[in-house]
Parts: sequence; structure tokens; C-alpha cells
Amino acid sequence: MGWISEALARGRCFSIELWPPRTPASEQRLEEVLADLAPLHPTFASITYGAGGSTRERTHDLVVRLQREGAITPMAHLVCAAHSRSELTDILTRYREEGVDNVLALRGDPPLDSDQDLAAGELAHAIELAELAKQVGPFCVAVAAHPEGHPEAPDIASDRRRLAQKMEVADFAITQFFFSKDDYWRLVDDLAALGVDKPVIPGIMPITNVRTLTRMAELSGAKVPESIAERVEAVADRPDEVRRIGVEVALELASELLADQVPGLHLYTMNQSAATLEIARELGLAR
Repeated sequence: MGWISEALARGRCFSIELWPPRTPASEQRLEEVLADLAPLHPTFASITYGAGGSTRERTHDLVVRLQREGAITPMAHLVCAAHSRSELTDILTRYREEGVDNVLALRGDPPLDSDQDLAAGELAHAIELAELAKQVGPFCVAVAAHPEGHPEAPDIASDRRRLAQKMEVADFAITQFFFSKDDYWRLVDDLAALGVDKPVIPGIMPITNVRTLTRMAELSGAKVPESIAERVEAVADRPDEVRRIGVEVALELASELLADQVPGLHLYTMNQSAATLEIARELGLAR
């Protein structure tokens, strides 16, 4: 299916994020979401990896299935915190043998019962996983970017330097979700000042659930503007209204970004199709 970076070089991309199913009910829901979104012909779908490597085989199976079916180019999330170097090499080798071209290299969170120090030679950071993927490859490698800074970074400048180092190895980046285009462009400008000109795809998460928004914001370090938080909290007990406002907010941000000629848009679907369908059709992203 080719490298995503090659598609980015040809023009603006539209992509989605999906979760591998954990239960029969979530598997059925994923099938419905795939049926809904495949006609949009997204440039690629990134497939998440559960905390502590908890969805290792489910992620692999979904990525390989999409690769074999050929309708959507898959990008496999992979984390180094949950695995040894040899395990990661094995996972990457299996992907290579299946013809998977694209991976997202993440540090991730270690298993909850893991409190041991890393042995010599093991991977502690996403940049090391990106380097390993390039050694095992050939892979197109993406990394994550945080417009407002990684929540564990001591300051923005340190975060930007670390991201610039990752992007010396990687081919492009995808951002965590955010709500202000200024945060995105500040990130891009900071990277440019550090000599980085590779694509950074903005990630947008349509708000569909107030509790999910709060939890995701806490994990990612993203700040939810008070004006948006007040609007959705006021209708928290009315799911249709929450989704309507969430789509409205996402459309406004996405429209501004597209007008500024971003390299693409990445929508965090939360394994729901309605909001993504509405946004893609309204913006003319469907091919």
C-alpha cells in the first residue's frame, strides 16, 4: 500500500484512528464503523495499542486484516514500554513479513505491575523504537507530537527539542488532540526553528462524551477551553447535544486548519462513525 509519507508528499491527507476490539460487542461495533468509514477512503487508519501492551495481538490482527483487505492503509501503533527489544523486533518482523509499511512509534505506559529498572540495551523512549523500526524495516515511521507540550516534559522548550530529535529519525508526526489552531502552529514554528520541516498532521477529537473528554485531556495534557467545557457540560445528560456541539467545535477548528494549508487531518474516532462522517462530508474530505 505504500508509505504514508509518500501520500503526504502528493497532497493533503485525511486519516482516522481506530481501537482493536476487546469484546464481541466492541467487535460488532468496529465492523459497523469500518463499513461506515471505508467509503470515505481515508488515506490511512492508525490502530491503537492498549496500555501495557494489552491489545498486542488484537492490534496485530486488525492491522494485518486491513493490510490484506486493501481498502484502508493501516498504521500500527507500537509501544516500547511494554516489551523487550527482542519482542519489539519480533513484532516488527511479523509486520514486515505481512507487507505492513507504516508504524507509529510510541513510548507508551508500562504494565501496572512493572517496577523494575530497564536492563542494558532495552528501549526506554520512542526515539529508540523509531530507530529500531528503521533497522528492521523498511518502515515509514510516525511519532506523536503534543502541541501544548507532553504532560511529563519539564517545559515546552525541552519537549520541542525531544520531538525534533524524534523527527530526525521519523518520517512525520501526528499531534495529540487540541482545540486552538495557534497551539498547532506554535508547535510547527518551534520545530522549524529547530530545523524540522517534516509533516506534522493535526489530530482532532470530536467531543462525543463529556467523561471521555475529561479523561483523555488528563492523560494527554491537552487543555479544554473553558468556553467549550461549559457548553458540553451544560448538556452532559443529552448525548445528541454533546455530539452536536462536539462536531461544531471540531468543524470550526478543522476549517481553520485546512484554510491554513495543513498537510492533513487525523480524526480520533473513538470507534464511533457518526461525528467523523459528518465532519468529513462537511469539509469535503471524502474521496
